[in-house]
Amino acid sequence: MAGTLLAPPSGTPLQRLVQMAMERGYTAQGEMFSVADMGRLAQEALGCQAELLCGGLGSPNRDRVLQHLVAGHPLLIPYDEDFNHEPCQRKGHKAHWAVSTGVLLGVQGVPSPGYAEDPELSGLFHPIPGMPCQLPSLPEEDLAGAVYLLCKQGKSWYYQLWDYDQVRDSNMQLMDFSPSRATDGREYVVPAGGVRAGLCGQALLLRPRDPSH
Repeated sequence: MAGTLLAPPSGTPLQRLVQMAMERGYTAQGEMFSVADMGRLAQEALGCQAELLCGGLGSPNRDRVLQHLVAGHPLLIPYDEDFNHEPCQRKGHKAHWAVSTGVLLGVQGVPSPGYAEDPELSGLFHPIPGMPCQLPSLPEEDLAGAVYLLCKQGKSWYYQLWDYDQVRDSNMQLMDFSPSRATDGREYVVPAGGVRAGLCGQALLLRPRDPSH
């Protein structure tokens, strides 16, 4: 999903991605419990830049994450998935990946030029494609409900808006391997240090590779 958002979009089929991950020893069943391994896979398979973000989605990383999304680049986030695909807190037992492709910001005023009001929804503004636009002043971190991530999980048919703080909190509590997986008789690739070392407080910033390199 993230590959289709990169320019030029990656045409790498999902089966090929899984095959490459298995060949490199990153996965046994399609699982990915290491953000670092996911970054290496993305760089090789999608031909993009993959930056490993550590320390969670809160400060001091929050502004960097939001600016990355406003610039139109995808973000890969491990989190605990609830029954409706939204973030929850299950200590890592429901760990899944989501791709975030955009952000909804509650702002005091819209910077101009560079933004156009939605024709159907007053008060909603979009950056105008191809026009340089000034970044809006980002909402304060302790302002609840002011930032939402546009996210999609692989099994979901639709994109959803998730409260930024809920995604941040879910990502920060990925500690343990699921007991049901541990006893299902199948093999999984879990990094040294377990789920906590591989996923907790980490995410991937993906962007197109610099053509000058």
